[in-house]
Amino acid sequence: NTNQRFVSVSRPRRFGKSMAADMICAYYDRGSDSYDMFCDKKISLCPPVTMRNNTLNWDSYINSFNVLYMVMTDFADGSKNISDMLEYLTEEITSELIKKYPEIEYGNRISLRTVMNRIYEESNCQFVVIIDEWDVVFRLWKNDKQGQTIYLDFLRDLMKGKNYIALAYMTGILPIKKYGQHSALNMFEEYSMIQPMRLAEFTGFTEPEVKALCKEYEMEFDNVSKWYNGYRLTDYIPVGRRQEFRLGNYSEHKLSIYSPLSVVNSMRNGIVDNYWNKTETYEALADYIKLNFDGLKDTIVLLMNGARIPVSLKTYQNDMTSFTCKDDILALLIHLGYLGFEGDEKDGMIDSERGTVFIPNLEIMDEFKTSTETSEWEQPFEQFKQSLKLLDATWNKDEKLVAELLEAAHNKTDNKTYNSEAALSYGIQLAYYAAQKFYTTVLELDSGKGYADIVYLPAPQYPDKPVLLIELKYDGDETGAISQIRKQNYPDRLEHYKGHILLVVINYNVELKNTDPAYKHHTCKIEEA
Repeated sequence: NTNQRFVSVSRPRRFGKSMAADMICAYYDRGSDSYDMFCDKKISLCPPVTMRNNTLNWDSYINSFNVLYMVMTDFADGSKNISDMLEYLTEEITSELIKKYPEIEYGNRISLRTVMNRIYEESNCQFVVIIDEWDVVFRLWKNDKQGQTIYLDFLRDLMKGKNYIALAYMTGILPIKKYGQHSALNMFEEYSMIQPMRLAEFTGFTEPEVKALCKEYEMEFDNVSKWYNGYRLTDYIPVGRRQEFRLGNYSEHKLSIYSPLSVVNSMRNGIVDNYWNKTETYEALADYIKLNFDGLKDTIVLLMNGARIPVSLKTYQNDMTSFTCKDDILALLIHLGYLGFEGDEKDGMIDSERGTVFIPNLEIMDEFKTSTETSEWEQPFEQFKQSLKLLDATWNKDEKLVAELLEAAHNKTDNKTYNSEAALSYGIQLAYYAAQKFYTTVLELDSGKGYADIVYLPAPQYPDKPVLLIELKYDGDETGAISQIRKQNYPDRLEHYKGHILLVVINYNVELKNTDPAYKHHTCKIEEA
């Protein structure tokens, strides 16, 4: 009965959504007697809460409401379309409610909301509405945009601004569908894998809980952690600790969450294994990652080799079809549990729409390996292998090998654009694409008296890697270019990396005829700054 009484919880399959819905049903349902079920749980230790001059104990609302519990998959099964599903749902529930309250006069125009409102007016008993698998229509009828709109409007008209609603709790895999910047269900507080807030610690098992289970079931914690840990969720910042957080002295809001069903299965069986693919799923990982938006396959290869990839979630529309770029698919994979997400933090602020994605654990890595075993993945993996070879050669200052590998990459450029600086830059970035695992790429870095063409700055988790400051030349001289870099004080802009910078110059001659043995031949010079 507050403005926050509309709650939407989205988590991947296997993360206990239906269990939580069952628990809430048992607590509030006035047809149950569940005091003994909850009196020895943590909720019974909660202190009283003051609400509108009312003091509420932990059990003040127990078994106090009509509970309407809708499992949307039950209504979707066998329905021809979304409208047919809603008609079936309305018939079933209104019939059951009228049977439960036969003495009430409902009038001639029967709809679910009018029936619920009449029951509330006559009985003074509000409803707790629980909707499990609320997003089934977006998974089953992915392309029926009109039907999806009808469905969202149905839910809005059923609940928004209705006095008969004491609490609404929805669960699903997907967050609430957006239309542009708006949502038909904007009254809902959303808790997701991206922004779980106060529900973060209840999304899965926490590390202390898993350690306790491993002790009880005599399992090796380190092995269990490698397989099922890895979801990094951000909890809310409690009052009293917020100044510490703003000063960068508080990190308890960062929680490691374990895949709950997999932990349970490993404890029951005594075997650490991939339990992810032994449960029903509506989504096939392979179907999404083969949609090669913006070089998605290359990104997947990087992720499978331990990279953390920057991502923006701003354009994702919370469905399974409206993909406009690579980041939209990565966003979906976060909600499906195939990727972990950590929002950017800077100056005491957490950005829930920008951050990094990563493969969270060995169990999910096993799913990616299975999904990339086809021949279409051979080329991206080979490209990554060659790129790692180039990085190693650069770190080891093997100028000859670096030149050979960069020449091979540049030769993939169309002949018409081969001699453009943009083509050379693109070829270099393509060749060094594995660097994204270790570095942040900066193009044309203002570095004093000039611009560095490409700079690779070490990611925070790889402080041992040197800065790579790359200069592109044609018809030039590598030694002269190195001297030019030093004169322009390029490394001075990177003062705090001093002593840990490699200057890399790539050069070739554009004037040579294609009959010359040195045609398109690249040379390289590498020195420490």
